[in-house]
Amino acid sequence: MSPDHVSRAPTERRVSVLGVPTSAGSHNPGQEKAPAAWRAAGLVDGLREAGLDVEDRGDLPATPFRPTEPVDGLRDLDRVVAVAQAVAGEVSAIRADGRLPLVLGGDCTITLGVLAGSGDTGLIYFDGDADLAAPDRTNSAVADTMGMTHMLGGGSPRLARLGPRFPLVAQGQVVLFGFDPAELDTREWTELVSRHLYAVPAPAVRTDPAGRAREARAYLEDRTDSYLVHLDVDVLHTGLFPLANFPHFAGLTLEAAGACLGEFTASPWLDGLVITEVNPDHDPGGHLVRTLAQVLTRALVPALSSWHARDDRDRYRWCRFLRHRDGDRAEEGRLPRLRGPGEERRPGRDLA
Repeated sequence: MSPDHVSRAPTERRVSVLGVPTSAGSHNPGQEKAPAAWRAAGLVDGLREAGLDVEDRGDLPATPFRPTEPVDGLRDLDRVVAVAQAVAGEVSAIRADGRLPLVLGGDCTITLGVLAGSGDTGLIYFDGDADLAAPDRTNSAVADTMGMTHMLGGGSPRLARLGPRFPLVAQGQVVLFGFDPAELDTREWTELVSRHLYAVPAPAVRTDPAGRAREARAYLEDRTDSYLVHLDVDVLHTGLFPLANFPHFAGLTLEAAGACLGEFTASPWLDGLVITEVNPDHDPGGHLVRTLAQVLTRALVPALSSWHARDDRDRYRWCRFLRHRDGDRAEEGRLPRLRGPGEERRPGRDLA
């Protein structure tokens, strides 16, 4: 399709915030306090003050961790499923209103519900773990160590078949980004490789955070019409930023994670953001959550303030194809380009 046949006017994304105060699928309590901590840290107010249209839909009922015996390799499955189903219903309603969901967890199992409420979409799984454990090969029986397994159609059918689409996400529409490769056992590596999953472990991200993120984003942009970003804060180095529920001492710096997030959110394919694993018990004064809220605001506001409408994605693909095909000529500015958020239009060079 020629770029001349699509709309050129950027619009502002309307955002709906949903809190999911749950730790039912986790190792221990604490994450159910995170949505309140995000609001106290000024995330919602900061997005509004920056000029975004932000609706706060409040929180789902709190579902804190409780110690239970595993059944068929999973702990507290009934409550984990109930939370995910409630999330799916809320996200579906947000999308029906034409708004972008910003979902504040809560443990990682909430992303199953977000996918179930989103239909056909891709996923950037920006997480310190690949979460490829499974009920039939686990010692912990903790559901949020198995998120990706269920998203790809494995594990318990009650989680894997939450939504109208099965699997919840196709394996060619997933990016595993920022995980600690030492955390995967042989069976999990086998699963990752046999499914041909696009995977960028933390050591690779550290070599060029923004560059690796752009490559991962381009991979999904070529394979899907939209994608979600799942951000688990345990992708951060626990020794430098000890906010996550589960420690990772081989994680990323906050600066590196922020650079990646800025790339992921800048795409016209962005269709939602889920933030998980914040444990406010690790941050009694609230300083870490406030700092992370500022990073998120810096990433989201430029992207969502100058978002390009769905029809504009064809033009975006066209421009990227020309740049890939013609290489140096594109770099020299002889081909049209799509402006990034906040860039000035350059007459004769930019398409929008």
